[in-house]
Formats: sequence, structure tokens, C-alpha cells
Amino acid sequence: MLSRSITRRRLAVTGALAVATGLTLSACGDGTTGTDTAAPIPSATSTLAQLVPQNIAADGKILIGSDASYPPNESVDPASQKIVGWEVELGEALAAKLGLKADFQNAGFDTIIPGIQSGKYELGISSFTDNPEREKVVDFVTYYSAGVSWATLKGNPNGVDPDNACGKKIGVQQGTVEVDDIKARSEKCVKDGKPAIEQVVRKGQTEVNADLVSGKIDGMLADSPIVGYAIKETGDKLESIGQMYDAAPYGFAVGKNSGSFKDAVLGAFKELMADGTYTKILEKWGVQDGAITEPVINGAGG
Repeated sequence: MLSRSITRRRLAVTGALAVATGLTLSACGDGTTGTDTAAPIPSATSTLAQLVPQNIAADGKILIGSDASYPPNESVDPASQKIVGWEVELGEALAAKLGLKADFQNAGFDTIIPGIQSGKYELGISSFTDNPEREKVVDFVTYYSAGVSWATLKGNPNGVDPDNACGKKIGVQQGTVEVDDIKARSEKCVKDGKPAIEQVVRKGQTEVNADLVSGKIDGMLADSPIVGYAIKETGDKLESIGQMYDAAPYGFAVGKNSGSFKDAVLGAFKELMADGTYTKILEKWGVQDGAITEPVINGAGG
């Protein structure tokens, strides 16, 4: 494994700072789990609701930016055209704790943090890896831990080795740190006198998944829950290879000028953990392996 100081998913660094930015799997289901039963929506807690700034609470909802191309975290259900996923259910439960509704708005990944900065969105829930570069412009309330995983077609017919993928066609989603990961691996191949990795970069992760299912690429890498879900939804046409690495937290992105809102979000999430809602949502979607026990606020302040 290549050692890297940056954290994983959907990074954010070009120059001073640039926040990087689907098809559903044609071979799989509708992007939902096997059950349509949503986790119970909790009731509001008055003390937490009082922490929500009036400019956010006034319309009775939280405007949430989310790139719905990353199942099972968030995606568009083809039947209802609604945004679904475990992060969506978590956001809905979080908003309910604050006496508000969650208004998820599908957006390009690269537009969400700038949208939070401008006030277009009041919260970002889109599998954001909490890292130092992002903390320069937004604050985070951590809620999950994920790592990078690799996948190939069942049986790994093209013999992909994550630590020696030289000469292979490998797919990644645009704007993710997986792009940096595979680029660094390819550069090492060339340095060692081996063929470069053919890097196939797609706008949406679901496009990467579809490329792998159809055999257009030899392998892919993405966040661990995304790879696990892709394997499940393709009826075991895919398999994971190697070990997960670079585990790092996901965080709810909150504007630095949102006052006590980050404290309200942290308090609401802690209550969801205490009353079992958090666990129920993760278990429903089969992503409980990334559950955390100690959420924190990172990046607080200017």
C-alpha cells in the first residue's frame, strides 16, 4: 500500500483549496435495500431546537446539499425519483430531532461546500471525508468511518493486484481522493519501469460500477461501504480484493458562520446514537461496520 498523508474520499486540494466534485447499476436493483421500511422518525428535543439559528429554523426545514450518485449512501430511486440512502435517513432523523424537516437537494459534489459557504445550503451530507483542507472552509460533525476498498469482477479474471495494478484499466470517481491514489500508484509503476495504470475517471460512482460490471475496466476503488453495496446489488458479479485502508471519518458539513448550528447538529446526532436510531439505520442498509462511538466537531472557528 502506498503511504499517503491525505485522507480518502472526495478530497479537496488544488492550489490553495479547490473542492472537487449516475447511472445506477444496470445489472442490479433499483438502488434501494431489500426493504422499504424506514427507520422511525424521532421526536424533537426542545433544548436542541433552541440551538438552531433563527435564519435556519424560520422556514421549518434544513436545506441539505447532497450528490445523489453514491449508493447506498445517497442515490436517486428510479421509481419515485426521490433521494434515498442511509445518509438521507440519518439526515431526516437528525432534522426531526431539531423540530425541522430535511430538504435534500441533489447537487454536483463540487458545488456543495461552496454552496454552504454562500448560504445556498445549510448542511452538507454527501459522504464528505473530514480532512484539514476542508476544515479551512467548513466545520464538520463526524458520524461515520470509512476506508478505501478495491473490487473486480468475480474471480478477478484479469488478475488485478491493488499494490501492482500496472497496465490495468482501473476506474475511479471524479473528484475523489481515489483519483490521487490511482495516479500515485501509476506514477510508481512508471518509475519502476512498468506500464502505467490506465485511469478511467467517471463523473459518478455508479458509472464506475457499471463499467466494471460490463467488463470495460479491470477493477475499481471507492469508499468501503460503496464497494460493499455494489457487490451486493450486482448479485455477486463483483468481489472485493485486498484489504481496506486509509480509514477516515465522514462529517456533516456546517458553515463556519452558522453560529450554534454545529452544536445543535452534534447534540441531535448524539441523541440518535443514544436512542438506537443511528444503529437501526446503519443495520438496515448493511453499513454498520463503519459506526463510530464518539462524534466530534472539527474545524470550529475561522
